Amino acid sequence: MGAVTSSMAAKFAFFPPNPPSYGVTVDGATGKLRMTEVAEKENVDVLKVKTKRGTEIVAVYVKNPAAKLTLLYSHGNAADLGQMYDLFSELSIHLQVNLMGYDYSGYGQSTGKPSEQNTYADIEAAYECLKETYGVKEEDVILYGQSVGSGPTLDLGSRLSRLRAVVLHSPILSGLRVMYPVKRTYWFDIYKNIDKIPLVQCPVLVIHGTEDDVVDCSHGKQLWELCKEKYEPLWVKGGNHCDLELYPEYIKHLKKFISAIGKSGHLRNGSVPSMDQRDNAQNSSDCRPRQSTDQREKSRSSTDHREKPRPERARNSIDRFGEMMRSAVLCNIDCFKPVGTKGKHFIYMFHTTRPYTSSSPYPFALHVGRRRPAGTLIQRWCNQSSVLMSRIYQVSSSACPEVFKIIVDMFSNVLDDADI
Repeated sequence: MGAVTSSMAAKFAFFPPNPPSYGVTVDGATGKLRMTEVAEKENVDVLKVKTKRGTEIVAVYVKNPAAKLTLLYSHGNAADLGQMYDLFSELSIHLQVNLMGYDYSGYGQSTGKPSEQNTYADIEAAYECLKETYGVKEEDVILYGQSVGSGPTLDLGSRLSRLRAVVLHSPILSGLRVMYPVKRTYWFDIYKNIDKIPLVQCPVLVIHGTEDDVVDCSHGKQLWELCKEKYEPLWVKGGNHCDLELYPEYIKHLKKFISAIGKSGHLRNGSVPSMDQRDNAQNSSDCRPRQSTDQREKSRSSTDHREKPRPERARNSIDRFGEMMRSAVLCNIDCFKPVGTKGKHFIYMFHTTRPYTSSSPYPFALHVGRRRPAGTLIQRWCNQSSVLMSRIYQVSSSACPEVFKIIVDMFSNVLDDADI
């Protein structure tokens, strides 16, 4: 199970810049670490920090003499410290905070490989460094997570009870939900933020762009709705996934938030927005959630009643199904491997050797072909003697029949178009 989950994370979630945008050297005169390819600044410390999983991550600590609070920033995907360096400096100045940013294992000049569990160890190591090296107290820490960084941010935030605040910037509900709005959390999902956000005890600010084409705005909205201690969210009208910092309201709203939590600690007794404000945020027409899978199920017509075949549309749907399989990277994770490629029929097969009975396995197959009704759902083994196969994916013994169910659920709208 763990191998499947970690492999899914490595293939789907992480895209470290290659080559890294910076290097790390030792200053011959002072013995201190410095970053190359970026402007050296007196108020920035460069550190290497060991994690409990054995990797060594690179971190930067930006000091502001007027600061009372410290921001621990977990950056997004496809970025490293060299690319975030200038933003960190600007945030430290405008928000009047100290700021620590770090690279995940396998990012920048950090050692190791990216994985979900490594990012959890990475943020924990950065947090411990703040406490031990700089004497920062838990109640003076603000966790800031951008995109994929919302995963380690909420993992740590759900385990610390005295944090000052949490900021979620274009956050994800979970890794799987970025691909499709599934109705429940599955064991092979990663970054299960939807399950962790209710455990966060401090005020939470959510920032999301209404035109985000990578992580839909509904992710941020649903996380905000699940917060125990809400702060007025910021839905950046017209904002995409990687440009929110360019909007004036971004820094303005952040400054307002930092000021509020700086005055009163946890936002209680008046600092939390009123119910009217919450209702307005929930009803914002600029941030519409995707249609739920429950709504999709209600709108789908019966498999027994089809007005007429739609061969061209079905063919397009088959192609889309294949594209979604590849984009979901399901054929790249340990659990799924191709076992046959020939013929003109399209067959996607999910088979488990874990039996329903002690005598035989319980196989599942999804078959989309020309001769049989498009998208027939069968519960028996399809072998080469009866069907020509072009693509087959076989689930290993570590999986279970639940895997098949989630695949069908994920692609229900595509399968509907294919006349299933």
